[in-house]
Amino acid sequence: MSDSSTLPPARLRPEAELARDALSAPVLARAARLARWAGPDTRVDAGGGLVEEQLPAAAEQLGLSGDDAAAYASEAWRIAVDTGLVEITDEEAGTVAAGEDLALLTGSPQDVLGVWLTALEAVLADASVPDLDDLVDAMAEGGEIDLSSLDWDPDAESEFLDGVLGNLYLLTVGEEGPGDAPVPLPALAASVIVPSDMGEPSNEVLEQVSDAMMRLDDQFRLLEPVGLVEYQPVDEALMADADEEPAAPLDEADVARYGMVRLTPLGLYGLRARLLDAGFDAPAVGDLADKGADTLLDGTASFPPAAAHAETELWLAGRGPLDAARELLAAARGSDSGAPLRRLRCQQALSLVGAEAEPALREVLDDAELGGLARVWLTEHGAGDVPVPPQEMVFWLTIDTVAAQLAAEGNSEELRALVEGLARQHSGFFDTVWRVEHPATPDVLEAMGRLHPDKKIAKEARKAAFKARSQQGG
Repeated sequence: MSDSSTLPPARLRPEAELARDALSAPVLARAARLARWAGPDTRVDAGGGLVEEQLPAAAEQLGLSGDDAAAYASEAWRIAVDTGLVEITDEEAGTVAAGEDLALLTGSPQDVLGVWLTALEAVLADASVPDLDDLVDAMAEGGEIDLSSLDWDPDAESEFLDGVLGNLYLLTVGEEGPGDAPVPLPALAASVIVPSDMGEPSNEVLEQVSDAMMRLDDQFRLLEPVGLVEYQPVDEALMADADEEPAAPLDEADVARYGMVRLTPLGLYGLRARLLDAGFDAPAVGDLADKGADTLLDGTASFPPAAAHAETELWLAGRGPLDAARELLAAARGSDSGAPLRRLRCQQALSLVGAEAEPALREVLDDAELGGLARVWLTEHGAGDVPVPPQEMVFWLTIDTVAAQLAAEGNSEELRALVEGLARQHSGFFDTVWRVEHPATPDVLEAMGRLHPDKKIAKEARKAAFKARSQQGG
């Protein structure tokens, strides 16, 4: 994932709702409970952890029992320290007090989410560390950890987990992804292991995917309590013989046995915040609601259709129909390379505006750039007395529309069908269209030559493209 590309926009829940989810996540809820429980008699060791004799009381405070109760209590205490819910007042004496950030948990949603993001970073750091037993085995005589014996690279491990979470984010926000549906763990592991240009994965690559699944199984078990994901672990029966190849999944129930993971609404918020901090352009639906029409049209240019529709609805909700239509039309003008797509987004936005906007559309009927789309809108809304467009306006709008589709979708099947329809419906189309004074005319005709399946017609398109480029001095 390149940090220079714009990611699909995320649809975030209201911050108040996300803050409630954060407060109820076991990791933060336990840390907050211990921070409020700690008092003058609480003692910590040199590393800031609760002294061993106080762990049973902390576990009892959290309602924990069993063999792992002390470990969970110790983890909750560490999160309380890492997030500033608890402060160490005297390192030598090992005394503590409530931290300043504890009050943030009863503050604004942004305050709560800020604390939760700090907790998330602590848990993510833990998830990139090898199993404790492995660390103990790798401990050198001098008390230092021999990383080489672990075959563990901290930076590489962190990068691997970030890559997996980045792909899970893309699958969640992308309109062609599963959205709210869980993602099979094998598919997620393969997304970061199998090269995109590889056909049938080799046995070596499949083994790497299997190893990655087992690492991710451990990591997602750690990440679920912080509220980042909902996770159905790998069926332990499948791990009974790690050397034996599992049978290929046949149905949905079989796939689920290999692990299923879903990003929660809180997790979506958290990963977007991390992506923004890392320099990615990670928009959210609603970001443009208070911006001008020019920003809306440019900003939604790269959005998938459903996200662009949602963003535009929010933008329109804060404006009157007539004023909104005038602002959109003014922003759609231009002869730059992005103008055709702006006009397409303008046309799509105007389709959501009611009949009250009619005066704005009539005001641009004679405009060379906007007159065509204005006629389309008026006709679709049943307006009377819509003037017939001159032929040059029809051809100009055709070029503009194809240029916008090229920018939005590239060489898609829908565009191929449009190209075939244009050549079929207009007799002598290429003899006329090359004369259209539109900056994109040569590029559009070249694209038509690429896309049309009929070699004769494709050749006519390429000839017309050459004439258009010569006419424009290219």
